[in-house]
Amino acid sequence: MSKTKYVVRCQECGYLSPKWMGKCPNCGEWNTMVEETVPGEASLAGRARKAGKQPQRITEIAVSDKQRLSTQIPEFDRVLGGGIVAGSLILLGGQPGIGKSTLLLQVSYKIAQAGHVVLIVSGEESLHQLRLRADRLGAITDNLLILAETDIEQIHQAVEQLNPSLLIVDSIQTVFHPEIASPPGNITQLRECTAFICQFAKTRNIPVFIVGHVTKEGSIAGPRLLEHMVDSVLYFESSSDQSARIIRSVKNRFGSTNEIAVFEMSQDGLREVENPSALFLSQRSDGVAGSIVVALAEGSRSLLVELQALVVPSHLANPRRFASGMDYKRLSVLIAVLEKRGGLRLENQDIYLNVVGGVRIAEPAADLGAALAIASSYRDVKIDQDLVAIGEIGLGGEVRRVGFTEERIKEASKLGFNKIMLPHSTKEMGAGASKGTMIPVKNIGEALSHYL
Repeated sequence: MSKTKYVVRCQECGYLSPKWMGKCPNCGEWNTMVEETVPGEASLAGRARKAGKQPQRITEIAVSDKQRLSTQIPEFDRVLGGGIVAGSLILLGGQPGIGKSTLLLQVSYKIAQAGHVVLIVSGEESLHQLRLRADRLGAITDNLLILAETDIEQIHQAVEQLNPSLLIVDSIQTVFHPEIASPPGNITQLRECTAFICQFAKTRNIPVFIVGHVTKEGSIAGPRLLEHMVDSVLYFESSSDQSARIIRSVKNRFGSTNEIAVFEMSQDGLREVENPSALFLSQRSDGVAGSIVVALAEGSRSLLVELQALVVPSHLANPRRFASGMDYKRLSVLIAVLEKRGGLRLENQDIYLNVVGGVRIAEPAADLGAALAIASSYRDVKIDQDLVAIGEIGLGGEVRRVGFTEERIKEASKLGFNKIMLPHSTKEMGAGASKGTMIPVKNIGEALSHYL
């Protein structure tokens, strides 16, 4: 009898080691080295590949004119880059109970209703539970097939027989291959089962959604290379008041990674939010110092969100600096610029910055708004309710231009914001996009002088 071989693999980067270590020498992460068994043969995905393929000239490869498969949900199609690409593998992650299975059931129903065969493989819910959910959502159609199975070989056999237009696996952590001794959810099982699904999805040109659990840090559970194996990675997030659901694309080989989709949870499932800006600003308080609206660009759409700042005297040797929805390092830079170029004494102040609605700001266009909000709270001076700030702030205190200025201003004008503070270099764009009052500023000093 052959002795079972073991190897230690990093959950983050996949680094292999003959012995356990507390810190991975490749990626530097702590406590990510996990022991796993070594399969006796080559990987499952490798054995499933056909041998003898020859390289082709790129000019000889046939181009398919087949259009993307629409989910019939415009918000979701936008995140995917215009629809589902044939043969693509899409990983959807999110916190438990946030609505991943509900959304995919709604997508499955709409695609099945259009005449396509859809197969949902569930490893977490029984057939009876799925039927109850489908009844509640009104997602009943003959083209929607359900399989309660976790064996990857049985799933592959069902796909071979049905040849569906869409396959959904919920979730990848429950799927296992009987030839691998590791339990479901183990790193080896996750890697091999995902590779196996990817192989037959590409071979048969079947698009696949796989649901992934997330860790307490909010990332997809399992090795980081799992995200490299798929074509798209979508994260399901909730707003701070749990009313809105935001789907964010962090990887997409067939579209932009800056797109977001906004939904609202209801008794009948997830509903599209056609005007997210109005939703995020619906509970804005009137006449509060430290509150301002900024215009963001998320892919092909502009989005208005509220920024709130609170500045209070600190009784600590090292004052607190807290940012929710914005990069903490960016906040530190803005505070330094306000002190050096704006003349504000903030070294003994606790500063808290919050992006309302659970939106995360990943671009510098909100710099001007954040700086004004901090200064407004520090001086206890209210900012006009109908003002929107757009602009990046440099280390010299200058206000720099940002992209998609006209689109941002049009979105602000549509919601009734009549004052736009923007970089001086883009005042002509503002005048052409809005009939409101333009406030062009060259530096942070000019911006503060309007209200302070």
